[in-house]
Amino acid sequence: DGLRSLDTGVPSITRSIVNHVQTSLGRQAHEIDDLGAYQAASLSVRDNLIINWNETQLHYSRTAGKRAYYLSLEFLMGRALDNALLNLGLKEEYTEGVNKLGFNMEDLLAQERDAGLGNGGLGRLAACYLDSSASQELPVWGYGLRYKYGIFQQLISPEGQQLEAPDPWLEHSNPWELPRIDVTYEVRFHGYAERLNDGSGRAIWEGGQEVLAVAYDVPIPGLNTRNTNNLRLWESKPKRGFDLNSFNAGDYERAVESSNSAAAITSVLYPNDHTTFGKELRLKQQYFWTAASLADIMRRFKNLGRPITEFPQYVSIQLNDTHPTLAVPELMRVLVDEEDVPWGVAWNIVTETFFFTNHTVLPEALETWPVPLMQHLLPRHMQIIFDINPFQNLVRHNYASRVRLIIPTAVERKFPEDRERLARMSLIEGITIPLPKNSDLNIFSESVPQNVRMAHLACVGSRKVNGVAELHSDLVRTTILKDFVEFYGISKFGNVTNGITPRRWLDQACSSTELLTASLNHKYQCNPGLSKLITKTLDIEKSVWLKDLTKLEELLDFVEDEDFREDWAAVKQANKERLAHHMQVSLGLKVNTQAMFDVQIKRLHEYKRQTLNILGVIHRYLTLKSMTPKEREKVIPRNVFFAGKAAPGYYIAKLTIRLIVNVARVLNADPDTKDYLNVFFLPDYSVTLAEVLIPASDISQHISTAGTEASGTSNMKFCLNGGLLLGTVDGANIEIAEEVGPSNVFFFGHLTPAVEDLRYRHMYHPVPVEKKSPALARVLNEISAGLFGDGGVYEPLLNTIRQGDYYLITDDFDSYIEALRMVDEAYNDRTEWIKKSIRTTAKMGKFSSDRAIQDYAQEYWNIESTKVQ
Repeated sequence: DGLRSLDTGVPSITRSIVNHVQTSLGRQAHEIDDLGAYQAASLSVRDNLIINWNETQLHYSRTAGKRAYYLSLEFLMGRALDNALLNLGLKEEYTEGVNKLGFNMEDLLAQERDAGLGNGGLGRLAACYLDSSASQELPVWGYGLRYKYGIFQQLISPEGQQLEAPDPWLEHSNPWELPRIDVTYEVRFHGYAERLNDGSGRAIWEGGQEVLAVAYDVPIPGLNTRNTNNLRLWESKPKRGFDLNSFNAGDYERAVESSNSAAAITSVLYPNDHTTFGKELRLKQQYFWTAASLADIMRRFKNLGRPITEFPQYVSIQLNDTHPTLAVPELMRVLVDEEDVPWGVAWNIVTETFFFTNHTVLPEALETWPVPLMQHLLPRHMQIIFDINPFQNLVRHNYASRVRLIIPTAVERKFPEDRERLARMSLIEGITIPLPKNSDLNIFSESVPQNVRMAHLACVGSRKVNGVAELHSDLVRTTILKDFVEFYGISKFGNVTNGITPRRWLDQACSSTELLTASLNHKYQCNPGLSKLITKTLDIEKSVWLKDLTKLEELLDFVEDEDFREDWAAVKQANKERLAHHMQVSLGLKVNTQAMFDVQIKRLHEYKRQTLNILGVIHRYLTLKSMTPKEREKVIPRNVFFAGKAAPGYYIAKLTIRLIVNVARVLNADPDTKDYLNVFFLPDYSVTLAEVLIPASDISQHISTAGTEASGTSNMKFCLNGGLLLGTVDGANIEIAEEVGPSNVFFFGHLTPAVEDLRYRHMYHPVPVEKKSPALARVLNEISAGLFGDGGVYEPLLNTIRQGDYYLITDDFDSYIEALRMVDEAYNDRTEWIKKSIRTTAKMGKFSSDRAIQDYAQEYWNIESTKVQ
């Protein structure tokens, strides 16, 4: 009798909100402010989610089917209230209820902070996949970490330098999470591991530091379904907290040492690893998270009462990049040491359970960990890794002499005497094999330093490996994992092109992008934007095309409809005006909404080539300065927008931000050119900021050096919102062009097969920039001469181009400038430009995360949709 149902009517919604004001918040209803109203409304919505969540978990338990678990160090979720209301189908009811209580929904939505659980595309992809799993009614849970301070809050100094401050996103608590103080697991670090001399491969790991992993659950609702999946986040806490004896003895630092050491594990995403402490903390994070997650998964499996050998029949675990790779030796440890499973059986279970998604082919981005650090922090796992290497239990290591004695392995048998291959495929980087041919006993002497290759470990420990775009997956197969492909065969290596959820990146992005009048008056209105226009034009329920994005292709029938094109252009203009209003209010910057909006928003990295973009802007500026006023009048006005964070220790990327900011200061104040060219750097990039930027773009830039971008997902978001693509033939750009047609994208630059030859020439047969690209040389010289402040500051950045030029800026610059000219020319024909925009959106059906998650479910995890009634 006491079980409650969903609050779906306005009266019950208002009662629920007021109840939370009085009881959950402990405040007087007549004194509540916007923040309090947001918290109460969110708790009311969360009540509905929890009811559905409980029904979903009960349904999963009763059906006892196979589940999949998605391990990602990042989940860039974005704001939750609007998304939850849209997926529950209760946005209108809650909006009316909030209005009746004296508030408006837009003000409440503005109170929510983005969850500090991610940084870039990796985390946003994970968030899209969780949303799609729930919407597709697939039994999938996510596992991550609950970072107290996120990655960092980005500030810009008066000199243009990026500064990092803690991101206090939990300052006012998080109404979307549910603390699970009853779900805790002990996680061990350090200590010692003693092997048992019984031939089982078992060991006892004791001593060291123990911390507690405490669970926090975040419900993930699906669209138009009761299915509500879960994101479980772990927070680290001390097993033994405050040391009263030390405190009473006056040793106050030691009294809280244990608490501080444990809390540090989940304080910050990606702690700076330029120090020994930072490296150890990162490795601690990764093991803490994977160990707690596997303990939780194992507990759930044991509740089914099935034998341990059936574990892969009920569990699939996706490793999102190499960060969760320690799950491979951890599951081996649990099976062998705790469950007493024979080594060979345990290894078969492991290799049938895990699936690995690779996200990069950049050598410097392939994660490795020093063997001494691993031995110090995780001694048992280092033993297991040595035993696995190169495959199966065929390795014996003499720890005292630092020499490994290798019995001929499967690799050796398949490729006899190919010592270079054995070294390349080893899980341990830094080995040499100085052996005579036909030696009966192989002796690997190990050089220093030695590192554990996490991508290799993830590959050998997984059933299947996939890349995230066709080109990227091909490069994975032919470069970094080529030896493994030749050993295992091609069937182990596949492709799942990334996808995005249209719920957030079209419907929600537009739903929070009201008409300018609504933004100025701070009133929530039903959005007459792109989502509404599509629904009206296709004459179908919105939920239909939001769950089947291929329906957008029917928009092609309206490309020649003048009225439709006018409506399409009006939506784009309203979104541009809203962005301009946002920048005026938040940054005090005036933006010309009649100009072209050119956007590049990504984390700062040399391979993503924000540097190429800003050098192109400077070239455009110098060209404008050389024109007469009459000539300038023929130029297409352009606003160039940048946003993104650089890793705190990434000096060159931070210099790029400084250059962008100082170029903006000069250009935006120049009376000769400011009507034709402006540059804006928007600090502290987030999902919420992207939701304002993306719908406003006319053109977006995805200009990575060919062969370096795994896929990209921002390119998909821009194209879905009708922005055209300027880019290199790289990542998912290729597949987007295949879908929308080459006439609707702007490509430039060298192709992937040419990259290594060009780098070779840079190294051994360099050509001066002045000879290769006089236009670029002029730009670099102007920067050095102090046009944008002290030129000496930028010399380290400029020298990466003048000397070595690993990312081929000198090779691609002239082609890039020509592509920009082609964009100007195309934009000048407004009718044809709008047609290109419509065609682009219409052909984005392939890039839905619903499609991608079904690919994983059917071709990798072998799980089925199951609907909660």
